[in-house]
Formats: sequence, structure tokens, C-alpha cells
Amino acid sequence: MKTYDILTIGGGPAGITIAKILGKKKNVGVIRPEDHSMVYCAMPYVLEDLIPLGKALKRDELVTDAGADLIRATVTDVSFENKTVTLVDGSKCKYEHLIIATGATPMIPPISGANLKGVYTFKTEHDLKLIKSAIKENRIKQAVVVGAGAIGIELAQALNSVVEECHLVEMAGSVLPNLIGDDFSKDVQDEMEQLGISLHLKNKLTQIEGRDRIERIILSSGADISFDDGEGLIVFATGMKANTDLFEDTKLKFGNHGIIINNKMETNIEDVYAVGDCVQFESGITHEITLGKLATNAVPMARMLAHNILGDDRTYNGFYNGAATKVGALFIGGTGLSEEAANNRFDIVVGYSELTTTFPIMPGAKHIKMKLIADKKTLRVIGGQIISGSTVTDKIDIITLAIQNRLTVWDLTNFSYSSQPYQSFFPASNPIVACAEGIIVKLKIEMEHVKPNECVVSKLAK
Repeated sequence: MKTYDILTIGGGPAGITIAKILGKKKNVGVIRPEDHSMVYCAMPYVLEDLIPLGKALKRDELVTDAGADLIRATVTDVSFENKTVTLVDGSKCKYEHLIIATGATPMIPPISGANLKGVYTFKTEHDLKLIKSAIKENRIKQAVVVGAGAIGIELAQALNSVVEECHLVEMAGSVLPNLIGDDFSKDVQDEMEQLGISLHLKNKLTQIEGRDRIERIILSSGADISFDDGEGLIVFATGMKANTDLFEDTKLKFGNHGIIINNKMETNIEDVYAVGDCVQFESGITHEITLGKLATNAVPMARMLAHNILGDDRTYNGFYNGAATKVGALFIGGTGLSEEAANNRFDIVVGYSELTTTFPIMPGAKHIKMKLIADKKTLRVIGGQIISGSTVTDKIDIITLAIQNRLTVWDLTNFSYSSQPYQSFFPASNPIVACAEGIIVKLKIEMEHVKPNECVVSKLAK
């Protein structure tokens, strides 16, 4: 039985990050049950044949070249008392420190008919292959995606490109409800409809009918969608559940969203840590428990933990959930709290800007629309959203940095930015600064004589 200084259960983004940082400094093992670790966000583009499957598979060498052992096996038991992990073949590994990075699994709601052929989830290489095979072998003509988050949005576009008819069902009143507000979603919905995707908003899939394969679905509105025999499929993209079944009968503590950890990724069991989609943690803004099942959360959690194992004293401050997607010609991003979520917790003030991605006089200038959300009491930035004809991740990341560092709208009015005809609007303005200035204008209308060199909080309190 081999003993590892660090043994990680899970070979996704968090597990790979642990291996990269610790592999040549500690004796590290990474246990991965899947054949490959995938670039999950690339899966829709494999489905529509924009890229081959091989390019979405991460190389095993990311782990082994870092100096760690890659153990391809399923874990069947963990003994925290004996510090051992049992594999499916009966063999065992011993550990000094255990890191749980088991990820999450897509959920299918308890709907009648959900066990029929033609019903899928979309997370793994296996899911991807099943759907691609079904489309090819069964000559699928119709597809229904349930859930209009980023995964559902991208999946619907991919399916729309390879089948004759695609529907998207969402219980909220707009698409991307956790990323952008209703005012921004209208542009996205128009773009999706132009692509030929049929939207069913404010709707739930309540029943799936069929003898062997799906034949008809019924929505909460009373509408139904019928499928020709064997020529339809449904994919659920309605949420993820932490993979924690392995630890159900142990002393490990769980919450509603996963394994409970502190800001150093420590669980309630000594020398046992958890990172990534399998954990429950809090918002960096409200400090309330919130969802954050993103690779861009898993990686910094793992990085922080790895460096602490090496002697640092870092802490993880919470989820900000900066994210982006693409619909047709539109690039969409959001970070922090949406206006709707912020309204439930703060008295807020919102600023908007609409500029172009390059000098308006330049060929190829695209529209960019931005929203900033601030706490009216402190003027601290707590959210932002963007829709543009060009990439938005760089600007979303700047807003996230502002939120993380508790910057105020006044701070952003002093933001020093660059400009170039092919890469920005005129030097006269910047979308982030324009939003911040818009908020200040609103406040000056409400309260006269507010000056930037005076205490904003005391002025607003008058």
C-alpha cells in the first residue's frame, strides 16, 4: 500500500491544479475515475463539430509531467480514521493529507417519463458521446434543452446547428437569469430567436410521455411538443448536485450545496480538505451561502490550498461568479450580484453606458452595453453586466477585481485606462468609467453638493 503526502480524489481542474503546484515538492497522487479530464466548456463546440473531441480532452501529462501519480480508478471507500482510500479493485492508498475534489453531477428533476430513452444530461465525455451518437444513429430532428443558464444556452445553439428544430425551456421569465437582468436579456432572446431557437420562458417541463422513447412533452403553460418516433431528444441543464455520495455514512459534514469548508478549504475532519464543485461556500459580497460551481472558482480554491500546504497563510474570500457566454454574434458577461439579486439585499443604484468596441470611425466597430450595480449606502460596486459585439471577459474581470477589492463608484471614476482606434472607444470615454459617472450623476440629482473629496457615506446619510 503506497502512502502519499497528498492524495486528491478527482482529476478535474482542481485536481490538476494541485498536481501542478505540489507534484514536484510533495509525494502526490491524483485519483481520476474518468478516461479523460475534459475542457467542459468546450463540449458544445464538439457537439456541433466546430472542434474535434480530441481537442477538448486534457492530456494526462498535465498531471504526470508535474511529478504526480495519476491513478485511474474509482474510489469505493474512504477511512478517515485509518487515512486510507480503497479503490474499486480492492487495493488501497494511504495519505497524510486528503483533498476531495469530486465535482458535481447534473440533476434531472423528478418528472414522469425522465427514464425514457432520449433523455440526457450534459457534463461528461460519456454524455457528449451518447448525444452525438443518438443524433447520428437515430436521425434526430428535434431537440429540447431544459434550463437557460450558460450551459443550456450554449447547448441549445449547438443542437440547433445539427437538428432541424430546437426548443429551450426556462422557468424564469428571461434567459441567463443568474448572469444578466431582464433589461439585458431581451437582446439575447432576440438573437436566439433569429437563430431559429424556440423559447418557452416562464415554463417548466412537467411530464414526458412515451412507450420506450420520448414521444411528447408537456409544459406548465399547457403547451406540448410532439416528437416523431425516435427522432427527438431532451437534455436537462437545470443545475448540479455535489458528488458526495461516497461520504454519506462518514463524519464529514455537509450543507445543502456540498461539503462544508472554512476559508482555508478545511473540512471538519483533520487533514481532510475539499475544493471545487463538491463544496458549499459563501458569496464574497453578501457572505451568505451561495452557488459557485464554476471551474474559475475551483482553480483558485485549489491554488490557495496548495500554497498553504507549502507554508503560506492564504484565505479564500468567497464566490464572485464572474462568467461569460456567447449567443450568435453577441458576447455576454456578468459578475457579482445581478440587479434582481442585489435588490433583495441592498438599497442599490445602477449606472449604464453604451459605447462602441473601437473608435466609431473605424471599420468593424461593434456596440457595447454595460451596467454597474452599487450599494447606495457605501457606493461599493457589487455587480456588473455587459453585452457586446466583441469579447467581454477582460472587462468583466476588471469589474470583478473592483468588487473583490471593495472599490467604490468614486474609485472607478478615477480609473486610468488605455485607448487605441482598433481596441477601444475614443479616449474621451470608457464604458466602466461612464457607468460610474452615470451613478454619480444620479446621486447628485438626489443630493446636491456631493463632492468626490468628501465622505460619500456621511453625505448620503444627510
